[in-house]
Amino acid sequence: MQLCIFWDPDITHGRIRIKHVEVVDSNSHFAIMTIIIDGKAIGATILEELKAEVQKNVAEHADYVVPGLAVVLVGDRKDSATYVRMKKKACEQLGYRTVSINLPVDIAYDALIHEIDALNNDPTVHGILVQLPLPRHLDEESVLNHIVPGKDVDGLHPMNVAALSVSSKLPYVVACTPAGCIELLDRHGIEIEGKRAVVVGRSRIVGIPVAHLLLGRNATVTICHSKSVNLEGIVREADILVAACGRAEMVQGSWIKPGATVIDVGINSVDDATKKAGYRLVGDVHYASAKEVAGGITPVPGGVGPMTIAMLMKNTLVCAHRTQPHLFQK
Repeated sequence: MQLCIFWDPDITHGRIRIKHVEVVDSNSHFAIMTIIIDGKAIGATILEELKAEVQKNVAEHADYVVPGLAVVLVGDRKDSATYVRMKKKACEQLGYRTVSINLPVDIAYDALIHEIDALNNDPTVHGILVQLPLPRHLDEESVLNHIVPGKDVDGLHPMNVAALSVSSKLPYVVACTPAGCIELLDRHGIEIEGKRAVVVGRSRIVGIPVAHLLLGRNATVTICHSKSVNLEGIVREADILVAACGRAEMVQGSWIKPGATVIDVGINSVDDATKKAGYRLVGDVHYASAKEVAGGITPVPGGVGPMTIAMLMKNTLVCAHRTQPHLFQK
Protein backbone atom coordinates (compact mmCIF):
# COMPACT_ATOMS: atom_id res chain seq x y z
CA MET A 1 0.00 0.00 0.00
CA GLN A 2 1.11 3.56 -0.67
CA LEU A 3 0.04 7.02 0.39
CA CYS A 4 -1.16 9.55 -2.16
CA ILE A 5 -1.56 13.22 -1.31
CA PHE A 6 -3.59 15.50 -3.58
CA TRP A 7 -2.79 19.18 -3.27
CA ASP A 8 -3.44 22.58 -4.78
CA PRO A 9 -0.69 25.19 -5.16
CA ASP A 10 -1.76 28.74 -4.35
CA ILE A 11 1.11 30.84 -5.64
CA THR A 12 -0.51 34.21 -4.89
CA HIS A 13 -0.56 33.55 -1.15
CA GLY A 14 2.67 31.57 -0.93
CA ARG A 15 1.00 28.41 0.27
CA ILE A 16 0.26 24.84 -0.73
CA ARG A 17 -3.08 23.48 0.40
CA ILE A 18 -3.57 19.76 0.93
CA LYS A 19 -6.91 18.63 -0.50
CA HIS A 20 -6.98 15.08 0.76
CA VAL A 21 -4.86 12.02 1.47
CA GLU A 22 -5.54 8.54 0.16
CA VAL A 23 -3.92 5.15 0.68
CA VAL A 24 -3.88 3.35 -2.66
CA ASP A 25 -2.75 0.02 -4.04
CA SER A 26 1.00 -0.24 -4.60
CA ASN A 27 0.43 -1.51 -8.14
CA SER A 28 -1.13 1.80 -9.20
CA HIS A 29 0.78 4.77 -10.60
CA PHE A 30 0.31 6.83 -7.45
CA ALA A 31 3.27 7.49 -5.15
CA ILE A 32 4.00 9.40 -1.98
CA MET A 33 4.22 13.13 -2.62
CA THR A 34 5.83 14.76 0.38
CA ILE A 35 5.33 18.51 0.58
CA ILE A 36 8.46 20.40 1.59
CA ILE A 37 7.22 23.16 3.86
CA ASP A 38 9.44 26.05 2.78
CA GLY A 39 9.75 28.39 5.74
CA LYS A 40 12.15 30.62 3.86
CA ALA A 41 9.58 31.34 1.15
CA ILE A 42 6.70 31.74 3.59
CA GLY A 43 8.79 33.98 5.85
CA ALA A 44 9.66 36.18 2.87
CA THR A 45 5.96 36.43 1.99
CA ILE A 46 5.11 37.51 5.54
CA LEU A 47 7.83 40.17 5.49
CA GLU A 48 6.44 41.55 2.23
CA GLU A 49 2.95 41.66 3.76
CA LEU A 50 4.25 43.55 6.79
CA LYS A 51 6.20 45.96 4.60
CA ALA A 52 3.08 46.71 2.57
CA GLU A 53 1.09 47.33 5.75
CA VAL A 54 3.66 49.79 7.08
CA GLN A 55 3.78 51.64 3.76
CA LYS A 56 -0.01 51.81 3.68
CA ASN A 57 -0.18 53.24 7.19
CA VAL A 58 2.53 55.81 6.46
CA ALA A 59 0.59 56.95 3.39
CA GLU A 60 -2.80 57.10 5.14
CA HIS A 61 -1.91 58.51 8.56
CA ALA A 62 0.28 61.59 8.96
CA ASP A 63 0.79 60.84 12.66
CA TYR A 64 1.60 57.15 12.21
CA VAL A 65 4.68 56.08 14.16
CA VAL A 66 6.57 53.31 12.38
CA PRO A 67 7.38 50.23 14.47
CA GLY A 68 10.54 50.58 16.53
CA LEU A 69 12.63 47.61 17.66
CA ALA A 70 15.48 47.87 20.15
CA VAL A 71 18.06 45.08 20.12
CA VAL A 72 20.35 44.72 23.11
CA LEU A 73 23.61 42.84 22.52
CA VAL A 74 25.92 42.10 25.44
CA GLY A 75 29.44 41.04 24.55
CA ASP A 76 30.94 40.09 21.20
CA ARG A 77 29.85 36.52 20.47
CA LYS A 78 30.04 36.04 16.71
CA ASP A 79 26.87 33.95 16.50
CA SER A 80 24.88 36.51 18.52
CA ALA A 81 26.22 39.35 16.38
CA THR A 82 25.14 37.45 13.26
CA TYR A 83 21.60 36.97 14.59
CA VAL A 84 21.40 40.66 15.50
CA ARG A 85 22.46 41.66 11.98
CA MET A 86 19.76 39.43 10.50
CA LYS A 87 17.11 41.07 12.68
CA LYS A 88 18.31 44.58 11.88
CA LYS A 89 18.34 43.74 8.16
CA ALA A 90 14.72 42.59 8.38
CA CYS A 91 13.78 45.83 10.16
CA GLU A 92 15.45 47.90 7.45
CA GLN A 93 13.64 45.90 4.76
CA LEU A 94 10.29 46.66 6.36
CA GLY A 95 10.95 50.32 7.14
CA TYR A 96 11.06 49.83 10.91
CA ARG A 97 13.11 52.03 13.20
CA THR A 98 15.93 50.18 14.95
CA VAL A 99 17.83 51.00 18.11
CA SER A 100 21.07 49.11 18.70
CA ILE A 101 22.40 48.85 22.23
CA ASN A 102 25.85 47.23 22.25
CA LEU A 103 27.20 46.63 25.75
CA PRO A 104 30.49 45.24 27.07
CA VAL A 105 30.67 41.60 28.10
CA ASP A 106 31.45 42.53 31.71
CA ILE A 107 28.57 44.97 32.17
CA ALA A 108 27.06 44.92 35.65
CA TYR A 109 23.50 43.68 36.12
CA ASP A 110 22.27 47.07 37.40
CA ALA A 111 23.77 48.86 34.42
CA LEU A 112 22.01 46.50 32.01
CA ILE A 113 18.70 46.98 33.82
CA HIS A 114 19.20 50.75 33.56
CA GLU A 115 19.45 50.41 29.76
CA ILE A 116 16.29 48.29 29.64
CA ASP A 117 14.43 50.79 31.84
CA ALA A 118 15.27 53.54 29.37
CA LEU A 119 13.89 51.46 26.50
CA ASN A 120 10.77 50.56 28.50
CA ASN A 121 10.08 54.29 28.88
CA ASP A 122 10.86 55.28 25.28
CA PRO A 123 7.54 55.75 23.39
CA THR A 124 9.25 55.29 20.02
CA VAL A 125 10.47 51.82 21.01
CA HIS A 126 7.64 49.30 20.65
CA GLY A 127 9.65 46.11 21.01
CA ILE A 128 12.70 45.16 23.06
CA LEU A 129 14.83 42.12 22.31
CA VAL A 130 17.75 41.03 24.47
CA GLN A 131 19.93 38.73 22.40
CA LEU A 132 20.62 35.44 24.17
CA PRO A 133 22.69 33.89 25.57
CA LEU A 134 23.90 36.47 28.08
CA PRO A 135 27.25 36.22 29.88
CA ARG A 136 27.14 33.83 32.82
CA HIS A 137 27.25 36.53 35.49
CA LEU A 138 23.89 37.88 34.30
CA ASP A 139 20.65 36.14 35.27
CA GLU A 140 18.83 35.75 31.94
CA GLU A 141 15.41 35.15 33.45
CA SER A 142 15.65 38.20 35.68
CA VAL A 143 16.79 40.38 32.78
CA LEU A 144 13.99 39.20 30.48
CA ASN A 145 11.42 39.65 33.22
CA HIS A 146 12.38 43.31 33.46
CA ILE A 147 11.09 44.04 29.94
CA VAL A 148 7.52 45.33 30.12
CA PRO A 149 5.15 42.65 28.74
CA GLY A 150 3.80 44.96 26.04
CA LYS A 151 7.28 45.36 24.54
CA ASP A 152 8.39 41.76 25.02
CA VAL A 153 8.51 40.85 21.33
CA ASP A 154 10.19 37.53 22.12
CA GLY A 155 7.14 36.52 24.18
CA LEU A 156 9.26 35.29 27.10
CA HIS A 157 7.96 37.49 29.93
CA PRO A 158 6.13 35.42 32.61
CA MET A 159 2.89 37.31 31.95
CA ASN A 160 3.01 36.41 28.26
CA VAL A 161 4.01 32.81 28.94
CA ALA A 162 1.35 32.34 31.62
CA ALA A 163 -1.42 33.86 29.52
CA LEU A 164 -0.98 31.08 26.96
CA SER A 165 -2.28 28.59 29.51
CA VAL A 166 -5.54 30.54 29.83
CA SER A 167 -7.75 29.42 26.99
CA SER A 168 -9.92 32.54 27.08
CA LYS A 169 -7.21 34.90 25.81
CA LEU A 170 -3.85 35.19 24.14
CA PRO A 171 -0.95 37.11 25.69
CA TYR A 172 0.31 40.50 24.60
CA VAL A 173 2.80 38.63 22.43
CA VAL A 174 3.15 34.98 21.39
CA ALA A 175 6.71 33.62 21.40
CA CYS A 176 8.19 33.85 17.90
CA THR A 177 9.18 30.26 17.17
CA PRO A 178 5.93 28.64 18.43
CA ALA A 179 3.93 31.26 16.55
CA GLY A 180 5.97 30.49 13.43
CA CYS A 181 5.16 26.79 13.73
CA ILE A 182 1.43 27.50 13.77
CA GLU A 183 1.78 29.96 10.90
CA LEU A 184 3.47 27.27 8.79
CA LEU A 185 0.56 24.91 9.42
CA ASP A 186 -2.02 27.58 8.62
CA ARG A 187 -0.35 28.76 5.43
CA HIS A 188 -0.16 25.20 4.17
CA GLY A 189 -3.82 24.55 4.92
CA ILE A 190 -3.03 21.89 7.53
CA GLU A 191 -6.12 21.30 9.65
CA ILE A 192 -5.32 21.48 13.37
CA GLU A 193 -8.70 21.07 15.01
CA GLY A 194 -9.41 17.49 16.04
CA LYS A 195 -5.93 16.26 15.08
CA ARG A 196 -3.53 14.36 17.31
CA ALA A 197 -0.51 16.61 17.88
CA VAL A 198 2.67 15.41 19.55
CA VAL A 199 5.32 17.84 20.77
CA VAL A 200 8.74 16.33 21.48
CA GLY A 201 10.38 18.78 23.88
CA ARG A 202 9.26 20.68 26.96
CA SER A 203 11.25 23.90 26.92
CA ARG A 204 9.57 27.12 28.01
CA ILE A 205 10.74 28.76 24.80
CA VAL A 206 9.26 26.31 22.27
CA GLY A 207 7.83 23.02 23.53
CA ILE A 208 5.36 24.19 26.16
CA PRO A 209 4.09 27.31 24.32
CA VAL A 210 3.60 25.49 21.01
CA ALA A 211 1.65 22.80 22.87
CA HIS A 212 -0.61 25.48 24.37
CA LEU A 213 -1.14 27.04 20.94
CA LEU A 214 -2.10 23.68 19.44
CA LEU A 215 -4.43 23.02 22.37
CA GLY A 216 -6.02 26.41 21.83
CA ARG A 217 -6.75 25.34 18.23
CA ASN A 218 -8.58 22.24 19.51
CA ALA A 219 -5.91 19.66 18.78
CA THR A 220 -5.44 16.70 21.12
CA VAL A 221 -1.94 17.38 22.40
CA THR A 222 0.72 15.19 23.98
CA ILE A 223 3.98 16.64 25.29
CA CYS A 224 6.84 14.17 25.51
CA HIS A 225 10.62 14.25 25.74
CA SER A 226 13.74 12.12 25.56
CA LYS A 227 12.89 10.40 28.87
CA SER A 228 9.31 9.50 27.92
CA VAL A 229 8.49 5.79 27.98
CA ASN A 230 7.73 4.42 24.49
CA LEU A 231 8.62 7.71 22.82
CA GLU A 232 8.66 6.09 19.40
CA GLY A 233 5.13 4.76 19.88
CA ILE A 234 3.83 8.14 21.03
CA VAL A 235 5.37 9.92 18.05
CA ARG A 236 3.85 7.38 15.66
CA GLU A 237 0.36 8.46 16.77
CA ALA A 238 0.89 12.05 15.65
CA ASP A 239 -1.00 13.66 12.80
CA ILE A 240 1.08 16.75 13.54
CA LEU A 241 4.56 16.33 14.99
CA VAL A 242 6.60 19.22 16.40
CA ALA A 243 10.17 18.15 17.20
CA ALA A 244 11.92 20.56 19.56
CA CYS A 245 14.13 18.41 21.79
CA GLY A 246 17.58 19.63 20.74
CA ARG A 247 18.93 16.18 19.86
CA ALA A 248 20.31 15.76 16.36
CA GLU A 249 18.20 13.48 14.14
CA MET A 250 16.67 11.66 17.09
CA VAL A 251 13.27 11.16 15.44
CA GLN A 252 13.57 8.55 12.68
CA GLY A 253 11.34 8.13 9.66
CA SER A 254 10.19 4.77 11.03
CA TRP A 255 8.63 6.62 13.97
CA ILE A 256 6.35 8.74 11.79
CA LYS A 257 2.78 7.97 10.79
CA PRO A 258 2.39 7.96 6.99
CA GLY A 259 1.02 11.32 5.88
CA ALA A 260 1.80 13.14 9.12
CA THR A 261 2.96 16.75 9.08
CA VAL A 262 6.41 17.22 10.63
CA ILE A 263 7.59 20.58 11.96
CA ASP A 264 11.27 20.28 12.86
CA VAL A 265 12.33 23.09 15.20
CA GLY A 266 15.75 21.63 15.98
CA ILE A 267 18.97 23.09 14.68
CA ASN A 268 22.09 21.08 15.52
CA SER A 269 25.58 21.01 14.08
CA VAL A 270 27.15 17.65 13.26
CA ASP A 271 30.67 16.96 12.03
CA ASP A 272 30.97 16.74 8.25
CA ALA A 273 34.41 16.68 6.67
CA THR A 274 32.90 17.34 3.23
CA LYS A 275 31.80 20.82 4.29
CA LYS A 276 34.11 23.81 4.26
CA ALA A 277 33.11 24.70 7.82
CA GLY A 278 33.67 21.10 8.94
CA TYR A 279 30.05 20.65 9.97
CA ARG A 280 26.49 20.75 8.66
CA LEU A 281 23.19 21.71 10.23
CA VAL A 282 20.51 19.10 10.90
CA GLY A 283 17.23 19.07 12.77
CA ASP A 284 15.84 16.87 15.50
CA VAL A 285 14.27 14.68 12.79
CA HIS A 286 16.22 12.41 10.44
CA TYR A 287 15.17 14.29 7.33
CA ALA A 288 16.03 11.75 4.62
CA SER A 289 14.02 8.91 6.17
CA ALA A 290 11.18 11.13 7.40
CA LYS A 291 10.72 12.66 3.94
CA GLU A 292 9.84 9.23 2.58
CA VAL A 293 6.90 8.90 4.97
CA ALA A 294 5.62 12.34 5.98
CA GLY A 295 2.90 14.19 4.13
CA GLY A 296 4.72 17.45 4.80
CA ILE A 297 8.01 18.32 6.46
CA THR A 298 10.13 21.38 7.20
CA PRO A 299 13.78 21.23 6.13
CA VAL A 300 16.70 22.29 8.31
CA PRO A 301 17.88 24.87 7.55
CA GLY A 302 15.15 26.79 5.71
CA GLY A 303 12.12 25.65 7.67
CA VAL A 304 11.23 27.07 11.06
CA GLY A 305 14.29 29.36 11.34
CA PRO A 306 13.18 32.04 8.85
CA MET A 307 9.72 32.02 10.42
CA THR A 308 11.15 33.05 13.78
CA ILE A 309 12.43 36.33 12.35
CA ALA A 310 9.22 36.88 10.38
CA MET A 311 7.13 36.46 13.53
CA LEU A 312 9.48 38.77 15.45
CA MET A 313 8.75 41.43 12.87
CA LYS A 314 5.03 40.71 13.11
CA ASN A 315 5.13 40.94 16.91
CA THR A 316 6.90 44.31 16.67
CA LEU A 317 4.20 45.62 14.34
CA VAL A 318 1.44 44.39 16.65
CA CYS A 319 3.07 46.06 19.66
CA ALA A 320 3.47 49.30 17.72
CA HIS A 321 -0.17 49.35 16.67
CA ARG A 322 -1.36 48.76 20.22
CA THR A 323 0.23 52.09 21.17
CA GLN A 324 -1.75 53.86 18.43
CA PRO A 325 -5.34 52.71 19.03
CA HIS A 326 -6.77 55.93 17.61
CA LEU A 327 -5.53 54.82 14.18
CA PHE A 328 -6.59 51.20 14.30
CA GLN A 329 -9.89 51.10 16.18
CA LYS A 330 -12.47 49.20 14.17
